[in-house]
Amino acid sequence: MAETVFTPSLEGMKHVKLENGVILTKPFLEVCKQILPVLDKFGAAMAIVKSDIGGNITRLENKYSSDPSKYEHLYSMVQEEVQNKTAKGSSSCTNGLLWLTRAMDFLVELFRNLLEHPDWTMSQACTDSYTKTLKKFHGWLASSSFTVAMKLAPNRDKFMEVISGTGDINADIEKFCTTFSPFLKENHEFLASVGLDDMKAS
Repeated sequence: MAETVFTPSLEGMKHVKLENGVILTKPFLEVCKQILPVLDKFGAAMAIVKSDIGGNITRLENKYSSDPSKYEHLYSMVQEEVQNKTAKGSSSCTNGLLWLTRAMDFLVELFRNLLEHPDWTMSQACTDSYTKTLKKFHGWLASSSFTVAMKLAPNRDKFMEVISGTGDINADIEKFCTTFSPFLKENHEFLASVGLDDMKAS
């Protein structure tokens, strides 16, 4: 079967939602995890993003594991923290979900750039997607370390070759962006509904 690095996450996305439209914790986190091997192919340029995503996934997974039936639905952790007035804490699951969603926004935007701007270098594609997504929430320090990291972005053609595997990479990127974006949008809408979508990095 023809496969690209996106094949596992595309498969996983089919299980993220229940028929009634509720996003499930474990399948959502699994899909995010399946993106991590794609980041490995970026090398040093994505090390910060990868550790950030990994840390937030672990935080949410630990909470989920503490009571899988209670936290089966992704937003249940946030609702509990909102009630307990702990949602704004830097180590809260709300904070974890918010930054995980933002990092995924950045990746979706980056892959979209690679698709829509075949003439751009990898650094250009990364910088543009960073400016559109994460930059406004980052303080000076995070922003400058990100800018430095983007200069380490790999050669675009080599990268595309590595992630293509045996499948149609452009079709899979398109599918990934189109299918995953609505979940991210829903996360933002939910976080906004409890007044927590605009928290910035300290």
